[in-house]
Amino acid sequence: MSANRPFVLTIAGLDPSGGAGILSDIKTFEQHKVTGFAISTANTIQTENQFYEIQWTDLSFVIRSIETLFLNYKISAIKIGIVSSLHDLNRIISTIKLLSPSTKIVWDPVLKSTTQFDFLNIETHSDLNKILPKIDLITPNYHEAEILFPGFISKENEFSTNILLKGGHNEKALGTDRLFLKNEILELLPSDKKCFEKHGSGCVLSSAIASNLALNQTIKEACKNAKTYIENYLSSTSTLIGHHYV
Repeated sequence: MSANRPFVLTIAGLDPSGGAGILSDIKTFEQHKVTGFAISTANTIQTENQFYEIQWTDLSFVIRSIETLFLNYKISAIKIGIVSSLHDLNRIISTIKLLSPSTKIVWDPVLKSTTQFDFLNIETHSDLNKILPKIDLITPNYHEAEILFPGFISKENEFSTNILLKGGHNEKALGTDRLFLKNEILELLPSDKKCFEKHGSGCVLSSAIASNLALNQTIKEACKNAKTYIENYLSSTSTLIGHHYV
């Protein structure tokens, strides 16, 4: 492995179509010239347009995998995708913070697949509020943000973490992302590229951000550059599976 490349880890599900989950994340890591590792939280049976079945990985196996990697490598950034519960998410993040407090964490809060399969239910917001301060950035779309932060528009300055609110479902300003930082709200406007809906686009965006953070970019820079990457991906084909390139 190249000593010049930072290590980045994805903790997410395995999508055999390669459009989402750890396979898509690894493709994104490679294009960003970081060394990618992966831990599977679940095996799935799915295609780019249909979800059939999921088999969750035992939490203790996931935790042992995390511990093994951190004992052997200095991991700069982590992208977290699907998890079975907030309890599991908290255990995963707490383990990471114990092993390496400086590692950057990006959580893509996948609550439901594009094929409408439910992954994670928010049982209580008190549990969620314990987790958010440990995360560097979360990347919800508008539907997910409303579940995570009911009435979020009126609470723009009350978040306990940085948020990139994806604009793919914003009917009023399609493609305009909003980055909520501690003392600033930044709008990331779309380019004039013709983009097409893609299976797993949220996975690609969050793993691109994690890659950029591992390359010592600020959150602002990481999100701006990741937006360029995801637009290239969305415009690469007219199908639900895109091509990865920088």
